Amino acid sequence: MIARVGRLMALLLIITFPSAFGQSNEKRLCFEFYEGTFNSEVSSAFLPEVPQVLSQQTVKQFYNTANASTYQPLVDSLLAFKKRYKLNDWIYYQLVRKTAQQLSPKADNYGRYTLYKWFLMAKSGYDARLALTQDKVIFYVYNREDVENLPFFIVDGRKYVCLNWHDYARANLNDDPAKPVTVDIPDANRPFSYKIDKMPELRPSDYFDKELQFTYKHKAYYFNVKLSKQVDAIFNNYPVVDFASYFNIPLTKETYGSLIPTLKENVKKMSQKKGIDYLMRFTRYAFLYENDEENFGFEKRLSPEETLFSKYSDCDDRAALFFYLVKEIYNLPMIALLYPTHITIGVQFDKPVGTPVMYKGIAYSVCEPTPQKEDLGIGQLSSALKNAPYQVVYQYEPGKSGM
Repeated sequence: MIARVGRLMALLLIITFPSAFGQSNEKRLCFEFYEGTFNSEVSSAFLPEVPQVLSQQTVKQFYNTANASTYQPLVDSLLAFKKRYKLNDWIYYQLVRKTAQQLSPKADNYGRYTLYKWFLMAKSGYDARLALTQDKVIFYVYNREDVENLPFFIVDGRKYVCLNWHDYARANLNDDPAKPVTVDIPDANRPFSYKIDKMPELRPSDYFDKELQFTYKHKAYYFNVKLSKQVDAIFNNYPVVDFASYFNIPLTKETYGSLIPTLKENVKKMSQKKGIDYLMRFTRYAFLYENDEENFGFEKRLSPEETLFSKYSDCDDRAALFFYLVKEIYNLPMIALLYPTHITIGVQFDKPVGTPVMYKGIAYSVCEPTPQKEDLGIGQLSSALKNAPYQVVYQYEPGKSGM
């Protein structure tokens, strides 16, 4: 996929204030970031020259120079913005990326751009590290979650995952092992999390209308859902996270308001089981199916909003969207059942439907949100999966944090 980070923030101003001797000694950054405008200032001492190819020595020189400069107002501004808009770590990292891009454009000097990301994340309290090969600078951060498809290394029992692997996606680090750069940064010990429990607020003008439709009980239903390309950009380099994190990614406010109330209105006169059946078939038939290998060329789990946005989606994406809809509209207990080549959802009703799946003494009815060869109702499992092994990879219990 083509990176779209540059589209996220439309306004950028860098204003230079001259000193009494006619030389610039301070720069002010001002740019839009989602619903807010970020403002800060940096001293010229924070903008040293850096060679195109980094070495252990030049990294340490950069750190010593930047650390001796008046950098704190910039870090304070970043953390204040994070607190004000309640940014999770992944979105905060996008803010740091944007700031680093304005300090040193990625295309001009990739090493210098990465040094700013590293310095600002570390000074924000994260345990961020650098490692160098002959021609690459690898940016790692301490992470305690189950994250797939990213290189990592272990230091003193801590796992560090690569934040800039998308820039070296075809490289083999085994052919050119990266050597860590040792820099002692006080108070940089916080783990980085990929959990997204709140989406940033986007301006209404960022959205467009997309029409979705499907037929239920011989009646056609139409939806005009508000979607934004910025959401696609947010998840552009987002890795495959654990199912507990994945199933709890929310919608943005505008998208939520354009879809959930309509679905609630459509099912309010139905029984609970018929309403779940309606949501199951909406998720199954309102979107075209295509597996990730054909769609992207690699494994990618779409968030519920990405599934609404995307032309194609697979079983992971449908399961996450269906889970989100049932949670928001009915808030019923659910489990995610992972088969060798498929994932589906089980819902707990007052009385199970069909042949239930038992988990921890509770009966769940399978609700298949992905198109199958058979027209499956609630409580029916595809014949191809009836004898296949599975594992429960996520359990949702209302009022609890999960499995």
